[in-house]
Amino acid sequence: MRSLLSMISLALALSSCTAAVAPVPQTSVEAPSSWSGGVGSEGRISETWWKDFGDPVLESLIAEALEHNHDLAQAAANLDAALAVARQAGADLYPQLGVGLDGWRRKQNFAGFSGLTPSGEDAPLIVSTSNLFGVSLDLSWELDLWGRLKAGRDAALADAEAARDVFEGARISIAGQVGKAWFALLEAGEQLELARQTVASYEESVEQVSARYERGVRPALDLRLALAEFSRASALVERREAARDAVARQLEILLGRYPAAELEAVARLSDPPPAIPAGLPADLVSRRPDVAAAERSFAASAYRARQARKALYPSFSLSGSSGTSSDEFKSLLNGDFSIWGLAAGIVQPVFQGGRLRAAASAAASQQDAELAAYVSKLLIAYREVEIAMRAEGLLERQGRHLSAAAEQSWAAQALAEERYRLGLDDYVTVLTAQRRALEARSTFIELRRERLQNRVDLYLALGGGFSLAEGNEGGGRSL
Repeated sequence: MRSLLSMISLALALSSCTAAVAPVPQTSVEAPSSWSGGVGSEGRISETWWKDFGDPVLESLIAEALEHNHDLAQAAANLDAALAVARQAGADLYPQLGVGLDGWRRKQNFAGFSGLTPSGEDAPLIVSTSNLFGVSLDLSWELDLWGRLKAGRDAALADAEAARDVFEGARISIAGQVGKAWFALLEAGEQLELARQTVASYEESVEQVSARYERGVRPALDLRLALAEFSRASALVERREAARDAVARQLEILLGRYPAAELEAVARLSDPPPAIPAGLPADLVSRRPDVAAAERSFAASAYRARQARKALYPSFSLSGSSGTSSDEFKSLLNGDFSIWGLAAGIVQPVFQGGRLRAAASAAASQQDAELAAYVSKLLIAYREVEIAMRAEGLLERQGRHLSAAAEQSWAAQALAEERYRLGLDDYVTVLTAQRRALEARSTFIELRRERLQNRVDLYLALGGGFSLAEGNEGGGRSL
């Protein structure tokens, strides 16, 4: 047993001789000193950015989605699986110990001496029965002199870290999707309300035109135009209700609920929060979970390329066994019957049809592919920030113009209706003013929703959100 312990100590010392250096992706993409799409204030983006909107309903919906969303549960399960694989890969660095207990019983028949007995009969057979029992502690260990096994373990750890970043990114994405779906539901509610108001207005116009037609003041054309516009507005209400139901069902799926379109939006769209801190472009690498996941995937491929190269080197292994062996079961714990054995081996690959070199070449190519994927992800992240920051100012100015257009269109509609009552204009002018007023107000509502959703996109593009350790699903998953 002392010899076995000595062998374990030696192997531990040898396995700690190598240390891998974490690979860092070297790219030709350099982060600019500032954002070209806009100038953001300094500071760090709030991890609970959705609270900036001051909407308690939105906060409760995001909390519900983070707890019950099934896509998020899938990402959490994938993270648990990656952690288990990492632990499994790390086990190859340690000795494999096993306890064995075996026993067997054998019967043999032996012929007696040759010739005949005095009576002339053949000699009887001699029957021998024997038992053998054994208990052993067996050890096998491959010494990782070149770091091949360690590279495999590091690759699995990098995969687990990538899965962690994917999970964190999924949580941020779910929060963003809920926010944008909620704002879409608020817009759908306002659009439906506007359509119903329009129907009520057209219904009143039909009554007025009908009364004038019956008195012979206005022609039948005015009545038919009024009825047609009333029917068109009624159809718009149905279309707005269908749109509202579709958005409600989408949001309910994000919340993990059955899509029954039971969510109601009683609030109204608000203005976006004040400007948020954008920081520097170089900070994006450390803030965006998807960029971090791509970097970890590159690191895993680099470790696997190192592992494939080390597979060309000789492998050293140790094996040993210690235990007892006896023909009596009760003697298995008796030290007088102890046995042990030690063995060492070395294997150098000589010819395998090019399999190992092909594996090393494939791993190197995969590393190049992961590097290209990382650079592509980084550029996409920069693009998303630049677009969202640029849109902030454009949408704000567009909102001012649309607000003025809606106000003027509303005033023009009132003036056209008044002039029609006075007999100064025809009904076509009224219809034109009504349509323009409806379109202007509807477009302005849509623009307000776009501003809120763009602000969510900016939060997500900048990597805003909560850390993994702070989430409900993050407990116990830190690497």
